Amino acid sequence: MSMTKNRCHNPSIETFELAANLLRQGEIVSFPTETVYGLGADAKNTDAVAKIYEAKKRPQFNPLIVHLADTDDAAQYVMMNVHSRKLAKAFWPGPFTMVLPLKEKSGLSDLVTAGLDTVAIRVPENQIAHELLEHFDSPIAAPSANKSGNVSPTTAEHVDSEFGPELKLIIDGGPCQKGIESTIVQIDGGEITLLRPGNITAEQIEKVIERDIDVQNSPTDNPIAPGQLKSHYAPKTKMRLNVTDPSPGEAFLAFGDYKTDENSLNLSPSGDLVEAAKNLFSMMRSLDNLGLKNIAVAPIPHTGLGFAINDRLERAAAPRGET
Repeated sequence: MSMTKNRCHNPSIETFELAANLLRQGEIVSFPTETVYGLGADAKNTDAVAKIYEAKKRPQFNPLIVHLADTDDAAQYVMMNVHSRKLAKAFWPGPFTMVLPLKEKSGLSDLVTAGLDTVAIRVPENQIAHELLEHFDSPIAAPSANKSGNVSPTTAEHVDSEFGPELKLIIDGGPCQKGIESTIVQIDGGEITLLRPGNITAEQIEKVIERDIDVQNSPTDNPIAPGQLKSHYAPKTKMRLNVTDPSPGEAFLAFGDYKTDENSLNLSPSGDLVEAAKNLFSMMRSLDNLGLKNIAVAPIPHTGLGFAINDRLERAAAPRGET
C-alpha cells in the first residue's frame, strides 16, 4: 500500500509544528521512537486519548505509556524515590519505562492510567520523538501504532498498512533503531519488578540499583502496564516456536547459521541478538504477508536481550482467544 503525501511527512520544523497543532486539537498522530512507532495523543485530554483506544480497538483496562521530553518533567506527574531516580539517571532518555505512583494533581487523563493510581512513563532517546515532545510541550500518551494485538510497527509503512486514512499524520523517521518495545519496571517503594523485558535487561537494572529485582512475566487479565496480555504482537499466520527443521510449505524465521529461501528470513545470520531484535517485527510482518499455513521460528537463546525476543515470540504464538 502506498502512502498518500498528505498523510506521511518527513521530519522538519513544519512537520513538528503540524503534528503539535493536531495534538492540541485533540487528534492522534504517529511518530517514530527508538523502539517502535507510536500512536500519540495529548495525555491530558481524555477525548483525545479515547481516540487511541478507538483506533487501536484496545481494551480500556490496558493502560498507556506517557512520553516526556525530559527527565526533569517526571516530577510533575509521578512520585520518585531513590531507586527510580537512579534508574532514570542510568537509562533516560532510552528504551526504558517505569510504572510509578501518580501524583494527585498530575492532570493526566484517567484513560491513560486505566483508572489506576500508577502511570507508566518514559523519556525516549529518538531525536524525532524528542523534537515532537519539545514542540508540543506537554506529555504524549503513545502505545504502539498498530491495531491491538497485531505485530508492532517499526516503519511508517507498517503504520500506514494498519490505519490508512484513519490517521491525518505519520512522521516518517525510517526504521526504528531498537525494534522491540521498551523494558518496563514497576517501582513500589523498595520493590522493583520487571513487567516487560526489553533492550534494557534485568542484569543491567540490577547493576544500577545494586540489588535483585523480581520478574513478573506471566500474562494477566489486569495489566498495570502494556504488553502483559497473553496474546500480543501476533501475526495473522499461526506461529510454531523452537523449530530447527521447518515443514514444507511453512514460512521460516531463522536465527544463526541457516540457509534461507523465498519463504524464509534470517533475524541474524551471525547470531547477534541486537540485530535480531531490530529485525523481529519487520520480518514477522513480511513472512505473515506470504499467507502460508504457519511461521516456524528457530530457537533463540534466552540470555540477555534474547529474553525479550522470546517474550514477544511466545505472546505472538499464543492462542488468539487468550488475552
